[in-house]
Amino acid sequence: MAVVKKHDFVEIEYTGRIKEDNAVFDTTEEKVAKENGVYDKHADYSPAVICVGESHVLKGLEEQIIGKETGKEYTFEIGRENAFGRKDAKLIQMIPAGKFRQQNIQPIPGLQLNIDGMFGVVRTVSGGRCLVDFNHPLAGKDLVYKVRINNIIDDDKEKLKSLLKAHLNAKDAEIELSEGRATVKAKQKIPKEAVDELRAIASRAIPGIKSIDFAAEEKK
Repeated sequence: MAVVKKHDFVEIEYTGRIKEDNAVFDTTEEKVAKENGVYDKHADYSPAVICVGESHVLKGLEEQIIGKETGKEYTFEIGRENAFGRKDAKLIQMIPAGKFRQQNIQPIPGLQLNIDGMFGVVRTVSGGRCLVDFNHPLAGKDLVYKVRINNIIDDDKEKLKSLLKAHLNAKDAEIELSEGRATVKAKQKIPKEAVDELRAIASRAIPGIKSIDFAAEEKK
């Protein structure tokens, strides 16, 4: 049993629900996803390893995990201000239906779409105009998380593997670690900006790793 601190790498299992109607919106458990109609065959249903304080989960959830003990299950309530914020009336806009038709889209209530890089949901369609809500789908919602804190990860290679998965979606990367120097061999080419961000996080959270090299960079 240990107490979670900032920058600890923690393996957790969780299920997030909307407090108002108890609807599940996120879970690490396949059974729960299937039972609640949110199953995604492409999702990875397994315990998640997060670095506390690096925004791998909601800030409001991170703050409540700090100071808790491993090997225990907790229920955390997160108010909308510490979740996805309140709904912003400026993000609910009236858009001419013709703009959708130009893209061969037939707008109907509930349709999810991307307009000029912004994700939105059509709320109403009338008189040639559509009311589109660009707020986050969970904006204005109070949330409840059931979280089991399994353990704290001590192995530096496992820590780096979790960062690669969380920030670069590099699930199958090979890692060699020797005397504080890590070499990563990823199947896909990784953008320099993403590499720089990962190195910055690792320098804060994994002091045992002094440098990270990527095989893709060495081939240039």
